[in-house]
Amino acid sequence: MNINRFFLIKTICFICIFYFSFNSTSYAIDNADCLTCHADEELYRTSEKSVNESHMREILYVDEVKFNNSVHNINGVTCVDCHADIASLDYNENVPHAKKLQPVLCTTCHAEEGDAFMHGVHMKARRKGITMSCSACHDYHYVTLLAGESVAERENGFCLRCHKPFQSHDWLPQKKAHLAFIECTVCHAPDAGHHVHLKFYDLVTNTFLSGNDVLKILGIGYDDFMPQVDQNKDGIINNDEIETLFLRLRQKNVHIIFHAELVEEMQPLVHHVVKEGATNDCQECHSPDSPYFKAVTIVLTKEDGTVDHYPVERAVLQGYHTSHFSALGGTRVRFLDKIGLAMILGGILVVLAHLSVRIVTIPARRHTKEGHKKTTTGNKEIS
Repeated sequence: MNINRFFLIKTICFICIFYFSFNSTSYAIDNADCLTCHADEELYRTSEKSVNESHMREILYVDEVKFNNSVHNINGVTCVDCHADIASLDYNENVPHAKKLQPVLCTTCHAEEGDAFMHGVHMKARRKGITMSCSACHDYHYVTLLAGESVAERENGFCLRCHKPFQSHDWLPQKKAHLAFIECTVCHAPDAGHHVHLKFYDLVTNTFLSGNDVLKILGIGYDDFMPQVDQNKDGIINNDEIETLFLRLRQKNVHIIFHAELVEEMQPLVHHVVKEGATNDCQECHSPDSPYFKAVTIVLTKEDGTVDHYPVERAVLQGYHTSHFSALGGTRVRFLDKIGLAMILGGILVVLAHLSVRIVTIPARRHTKEGHKKTTTGNKEIS
């Protein structure tokens, strides 16, 4: 009897496990299920319910290629992780889920970013009635990794959507150079970290080289880059090691230079954008001990948008391998210093040589002058 009861209980447990496993699987919603409809470029909805919403058209199309390359998809975030009020899909209905979904709360995952945003100038704009949602800058479905992007790519995708910095910042000397090589948030989110990143730029093709491009030329992998370049194994790449790296590339007929830019670290505080407290003191950058140039890294960008950073000595900014990046008082190009010093010394040597020749030839010039006088006097007596 006890044996029969044991088998009965075991059978019931097996049926329950199978039932609940089957049901949880059957209701699991995959991104592909959503894209069955949302990959349609003609998918949109309109509202006729009220005067305020009449004839408004909302695009519901999601570009599958762009979405697959987004940071959310790469990190395994599914559609229903954000649209959490979709529990199941009913394909017997014209719209398989509720027509009106709850707004997505990005702060569910990005709490620190939300807190930083709350104390920034964009939140103040929202209080004035200006719509400033996360998607205004980031685009919900197409958020991409920015760590390897240039200043132009960062600003074109964000700040320049609304702001026109060239129409302001009149107090800033060399405005064009500052705006081209320094990310906006370096000054306008001063509490966030920042660093100078160096990207390989091909002088022949006038294009940036990705990490894969550089490593393919060198014939090595990502794990081999630092061990091969950092020859003294001190964990930081110095000027001599950079020279050796560039020599290896030139030997393979690749002529490159470092494109240097001052950018923000990808951390929550970058969302704490300010106006009144923005950095506007020239001495903060243009000084020998400026913290803005303390961290310098080589950036190798991977195919998925992630990057590897390799620390570099600040002195590299003072060499001739870096283009268009020199802050008076903050960075110095030593090579140009040597040329200038050589020109000054050359000028002094020319003057000294001239004086020396004049001094050495004094007796000869006196003798010549006396001979000239005697010749002139003799000619006068004859006449």
